[in-house]
Amino acid sequence: MPLAGKPLLVHSIEHARASRGVTRVLVSTEDREIADVAREAGAEVPFMRPDILAGDTVLDLPVFKHVLDTLMERESYAPDLVVHLRPTTPLRKDGWIDDAVERLWANPLADSIRSVSAPGQHPYRVFRIGDDGFLDAIMRHEHSTPYLLRRQDLPAMFYYNCVIDVTRPTTIHKMNSMTGDRILPFIMEPDEVIDIDSSRDLAIARMLMEHVN
Repeated sequence: MPLAGKPLLVHSIEHARASRGVTRVLVSTEDREIADVAREAGAEVPFMRPDILAGDTVLDLPVFKHVLDTLMERESYAPDLVVHLRPTTPLRKDGWIDDAVERLWANPLADSIRSVSAPGQHPYRVFRIGDDGFLDAIMRHEHSTPYLLRRQDLPAMFYYNCVIDVTRPTTIHKMNSMTGDRILPFIMEPDEVIDIDSSRDLAIARMLMEHVN
C-alpha cells in the first residue's frame, strides 16, 4: 500500500535503519512480494514465515518466537533486545526508537517498554450496557460516578498506540509474553501518532504525510 511515495512497509524499515541502536532489521512475512519490497528497502528476510503464522487471528508472540528460534537454530544469533515496528504506524520522530531502547536497557527491572498516548475519550466517561439495559460505567470501581468528574479532575490515563515496542528476548521466551508484567511507558503526544487500521485511517495518514508540510 503506497503512502507518501513509498510502500507503507518501507517507512518502518527506514526508521529502523536510521536508528543507532538497531543493528539488524528483519521482516517476517509469508508473502513473496512483501519480502521483495523489504529486501529492496534494505531489510533482511532470511527466511519466510510459515503459513500457519500468517492468518488474521495470529498474535505477535508466536511470530516472534518463530523468528528468535529460527535465528538461533540457523545462525546461533540472539539479540539483546527486540524492537517491534509495525508497518501500520508510518510516522516516527528521529530519536524515538533509540530513546525507547536506551530507557529499557537502563532499567533491568523492566520487562518491556511500549509507546502510549492520552486517549481521545477518557475511560472514566465510557460505559457498557448491562443485561438490564442500563448504562454501566466501566470505571465505577475507581469512583462511584466517574462520568460526572470535571475534565480537570480526571486522572491521567494512557492507551497503547502501537508505534514502538521494545521487549527483552527473555520476556518472550521465559515469560511467554510480548510485554511481561513490568512495562515502561514511552509517552507520545496524541497528535504525533498515526495508526492505520482502516481505509479511513489511511486517508487521514495521506492527508497528514502527503499534503501537510
